[in-house]
Amino acid sequence: MRYAFFVMVTATSKWLQLARPERARLAEAHLIAPVRDRPGLSLRYFDAEAFSARCSDVMMLETDDPASYYYFIEALRDSPLISESYFELVEILPTIEEGFKAYEADLAAAL
Repeated sequence: MRYAFFVMVTATSKWLQLARPERARLAEAHLIAPVRDRPGLSLRYFDAEAFSARCSDVMMLETDDPASYYYFIEALRDSPLISESYFELVEILPTIEEGFKAYEADLAAAL
């Protein structure tokens, strides 16, 4: 099964006060590099602040191994992005890509 986790976050004023090069450095160190170090985990990052007041950004993490995602989240929570209040976690929406197809195949095999 392929899992997709939609992690909704909101940038705080503390993040917005940082110079853009410093933001890029922190993102590389605490988002890009940790994903690169976890084979089978991928990250896509979406800006939402122009379209939603609920969150400013959405990360979509995809993997076949939920433990890989879990370890990424633990590292994220330990990173300055969360621990120094640059971002607040708003919501995490876990999903299974086309889970209904796996269910239907399993159901058909049982008949």
